[in-house]
Amino acid sequence: MFDPRAPFVHSVRMRDRILAVVDELKRRKADGEKVINVNPASVAALRAAAAGRVGHLSASDAKQPSVSVFESPPPVAHRETAVATRTQRPVERVAPEALVEAKLPPPPVFSLPEGDKRARWEWLRERVVNCPVCIANLNPGKQVVFGNGNIDSPIFFCGEAPGADEETQGIPFVGKAGQLLIKIISAMGLSREDVYIGNIMNWRPQTGRTAGNRPPTQEEMAFCLPYLRAQVEVVRPKVIVALGNTAVSGLLGPDPRRRLGQIRGNWYDFKETPLMPTYHPSYILQYGSNTTKRQIWEDMLAVMKKVGMEISEKQHGFFRV
Repeated sequence: MFDPRAPFVHSVRMRDRILAVVDELKRRKADGEKVINVNPASVAALRAAAAGRVGHLSASDAKQPSVSVFESPPPVAHRETAVATRTQRPVERVAPEALVEAKLPPPPVFSLPEGDKRARWEWLRERVVNCPVCIANLNPGKQVVFGNGNIDSPIFFCGEAPGADEETQGIPFVGKAGQLLIKIISAMGLSREDVYIGNIMNWRPQTGRTAGNRPPTQEEMAFCLPYLRAQVEVVRPKVIVALGNTAVSGLLGPDPRRRLGQIRGNWYDFKETPLMPTYHPSYILQYGSNTTKRQIWEDMLAVMKKVGMEISEKQHGFFRV
């Protein structure tokens, strides 16, 4: 029997899927990626989905050339003409995995020494900043980046990978995204010195370019993860705040179906520590509508409540739309 709601339901689902793709592209652009190569099958699937004919791809669809997004289109009147013009000028791209100079060894296995928190943290820091693999993967003249802050903090902010400012100073979150993070922390009634801030990665993933960032590979994150676990073991926070989809993937494991916009605001678990996924500050810098700002703020209110902080009426009302 024909269901008159079917076209509407299909339209809503398709809209949600397309919005999920757009969210991911925006996040990757905010991370500094300028070009993303999409294989022909994916392009054909998107075109078919938009036309409401998933599963009915023609042979000509599957042979369409790949499309690079985030490049500035040429000044032509029609969008499809712009896409056609771009794809006529293929450019060689190096896959992120190929930029790792050599296959990484297995993740490090070690045990923290006995002692007080400070002594254990200092031992771990020395091990990480002198790690031969971390050093070998640095950009020329740059530094390994280790977490810093209050090792007694109940809140552990975890980012993705160092950027240009971070690898220069050897400190996490000191660039524009870091400045915004500190403003968020300040709105919580705290300072940078009150919290602990770290990253999944200890080095900035190489891109083969002087500018721009790329997400780390699963192999890179897997190598650095024991160092992050050890920091969590030393700090023993009440809450981990995972900043951005890459941080979430590193902490919870990869899941191609996971969408940050769908999971943020919900509690998860990392090694028996409650984990709150939320947007990366760089995403807010690029696409920070009041709605998105309110969402990340609601996540921070949940974190404050979790660790037992008092929340004022003024704080409750920040970014309310």
